[in-house]
Amino acid sequence: MARTRFSDQGYWNKLSRFALAAGREAVEKSLCLYYAAQRPETPKWAKTAMYGALAYFISPIDAIPDFLPMLGFTDDLAVMAAAIAMVSFYINDEVKLKARNKLNTWFGEKRGTTYEATPEDKGPARKG
Repeated sequence: MARTRFSDQGYWNKLSRFALAAGREAVEKSLCLYYAAQRPETPKWAKTAMYGALAYFISPIDAIPDFLPMLGFTDDLAVMAAAIAMVSFYINDEVKLKARNKLNTWFGEKRGTTYEATPEDKGPARKG
């Protein structure tokens, strides 16, 4: 079986092509893992778990093929959720904010997100 390695370019290519198909939840989880893995403070064992989950996400070989409607990204979500459970301590507020900002550029703002809003998230008041 071919071994898939994580690469920044492969990650961003897959994410830009499949973000809408994967859905907000899968993209949010992948961004949190990606940004947490970029932190110098994250230990090597945690980065290994994060990059392993992200490598599975970008891999063309999946337990459930990504092109299947409604099912294609469920295995990716499960792998990323397991990785997040292992390394959640390293997904700090800065990581969540970066992920949320990138997510909002692709999907628009979502009320009632899974993360608590911080004062800097609120931004300027909007009319109307």
